[in-house]
Amino acid sequence: METITVKAQSAEREEKMKYCFGVDVGGTTVKLGIFNTNGDLLEKWEIPTVTEDNGKQILPDVAASILDKMKERDILREEVEGVGIGAPGPIDSEGTVYGAVNLGWGTFSVKNELQSLLNIRVEAGNDANVAALGEMWKGGGQGYDNLVAVTLGTGVGGGIIVEGKILAGANGAGGEIGHIHVEDKEVEPCNCGNCGCLEQYTSATGVVRLTKRRLQSSDMPSILRDRDITAKDVWDAVKAGDPLAVQVAEEFGQYLGKTLASIAGVVNPEIFVIGGGVSKAGSVLLDYIQKNYIKYVFRGSRGALFALATLGNDAGIYGAAKLVLE
Repeated sequence: METITVKAQSAEREEKMKYCFGVDVGGTTVKLGIFNTNGDLLEKWEIPTVTEDNGKQILPDVAASILDKMKERDILREEVEGVGIGAPGPIDSEGTVYGAVNLGWGTFSVKNELQSLLNIRVEAGNDANVAALGEMWKGGGQGYDNLVAVTLGTGVGGGIIVEGKILAGANGAGGEIGHIHVEDKEVEPCNCGNCGCLEQYTSATGVVRLTKRRLQSSDMPSILRDRDITAKDVWDAVKAGDPLAVQVAEEFGQYLGKTLASIAGVVNPEIFVIGGGVSKAGSVLLDYIQKNYIKYVFRGSRGALFALATLGNDAGIYGAAKLVLE
């Protein structure tokens, strides 16, 4: 009877759903999610990112959190397909990070280190690329295998997916859309040290920069005058028909639309997915990008679609999980 019971329990284990974990390492918090292998998010949580001592504690903390969750849910190692992790900085297809300044990391294998801590398969990628994969899988780009994702936040991030795979490049620096050079006359440096990067005009801070420059160089009446402004204020003014704000939107759209047209000439995507805080302006933002894209793009890529990202801050954990479900 005991043998039959043990066999029955073993069979029950084999029939149980398998799992995977997605991890998104940020400068302040690490987001984690547990998924089943159908791609359903079962639970998500966060832990602090401990960046002291060159981020030495980050991966051990991630491993401990995952192992605690497995214990809590009575999940065995053999029931876990793997752990995917996205982190800032160039990360190549082998899981090696080539420096992540915000975390204090130098060059080392994120994949190998976390794998040794967990004794579970690990895959790693750049956070923006991984978020793009998440949007392709379960977000605004669902149903398309060739996608360019653009994240318009404090900076500008990007990810390129070709035939369902991340285009990481030689050392993981592929998809750095925000640092494409778009303006020769710029004298203020970007955070990367160069001048005239796309990020300087189409990020949240970039939109504010464009607006302040127009306010200083023009007497045009605007509801944006004589006040502290945010990117949201600018786009709200665009929606209200403010003429100066509309000029800013046109300039924003020209920078981003023209850049995406150039990218399309190389990777020929089916769809562009626009996310990040600035994208909360909604479809009006897409209108200014798309009309400039059409103006400059090679006709073979003119049919590319534009959509807003839908996963928000969860894109990273979804994409990380997808890394191990390829």
